[in-house]
Amino acid sequence: QVRLVESGGQSVQAGGSLRLSCTLSGGTFDRLVAAWFRQAPGKEREFVAARSLDGSTYYSDSVKDRFTIARDNAKNTLVFLQMDSLKAEDTAVYYCAANEYYRNINLLVRETYDYWGMGTPVPVSS
Repeated sequence: QVRLVESGGQSVQAGGSLRLSCTLSGGTFDRLVAAWFRQAPGKEREFVAARSLDGSTYYSDSVKDRFTIARDNAKNTLVFLQMDSLKAEDTAVYYCAANEYYRNINLLVRETYDYWGMGTPVPVSS
């Protein structure tokens, strides 16, 4: 059974950096696409970034050029999210999501993903 566990969330000041990790157990790296979503208080869960099997990456406009999604096989990390130049509006609970790849998969929507972590909070103070 696929299990995802996020880590790295902590309080940070605006302008600072943080790295979130998503570790995988019970699944096969080479078959899974992965993404980060976030949910701010009182708001819908929204797409942040995604990584496909071939390494292609996708970002929401609000985090593009500030966040980076990548894989670290050496640390059993399905994906990590490097967050730079953080803003108060980045405050949210961040969730890792994954799914087996299939043709024409849409990486940007919540409904694509069957596997989710429990989330890690990232409060950004201004």
